[in-house]
Amino acid sequence: MKIVEIETILKAQVLAGRQYMERTVTAGGAADLMDDILASAAKGAALLTGLTTEHVLRTAKVAGVSAIVFVRGKRPEEHIISMARAYKIPMLLTDYSLFVACGRLYIGGLRGLDGSW
Repeated sequence: MKIVEIETILKAQVLAGRQYMERTVTAGGAADLMDDILASAAKGAALLTGLTTEHVLRTAKVAGVSAIVFVRGKRPEEHIISMARAYKIPMLLTDYSLFVACGRLYIGGLRGLDGSW
């Protein structure tokens, strides 16, 4: 699935990385504990989270995440959005809850790293 499809499915706003929206996402995962992301080998995945800290972005960079989606309309501070631009990681914002966003992406065909969500 391409990141632009995630934007459409989640009715998301692109905060950073519009030029990378044609990248393919290999899987999806949702977490607010960044240790879970590091343990999941999330390279190429989309990360959905309600956490808007700098730690999320740094973890995404280390893990090789292809895109970050913030849920529940939670908008990160501008310096975090600027970091995403520097790291070349697309960053999206949706008003859907984490549960609903995951469900919509699953129905759209995106799966978790283990084949589930």
